[in-house]
Amino acid sequence: MTDSLGFLISDVSRLMRRRFDERARQVGATRAQWRTLTTLSRNEGLNQGALADLLEVEPITLCRMIDRLEESGLVERRRDPADRRAWQLFLTEKSKPMLDDLRGMAEDLFDQVLHGISEPDRAVLGKSLQRMRANLLNLPSPRTTETAHG
Repeated sequence: MTDSLGFLISDVSRLMRRRFDERARQVGATRAQWRTLTTLSRNEGLNQGALADLLEVEPITLCRMIDRLEESGLVERRRDPADRRAWQLFLTEKSKPMLDDLRGMAEDLFDQVLHGISEPDRAVLGKSLQRMRANLLNLPSPRTTETAHG
């Protein structure tokens, strides 16, 4: 059961990512851009390091993404008044229609994905996934022990 459940969760996630990518391309975006813009919309004013942590990507990877988004006029960097070496990130007005389109596409995709699943079953699924996420977040990190050789 464990192997098949883990595989099923992974496969559903992979297929949803693929389907979302297909839809996002219609408005000239990638899933990575959508994820960056959405996370930034919830956390405007963050610096690149903090946003990279939230997205779980390397800072240099995010820097390139922000460069492309800035060139497209979707994001702007502003000097951090508290730290002149740092830049805060903000969405531009131009990004808002794209985000609205992407949110609509995501909602439509979820409606299609959940087709045939009753509201009570959707609620149970949501609660179960939230519990699984909480359990994973609460797991202790494995400890590495060094053995003495010699």
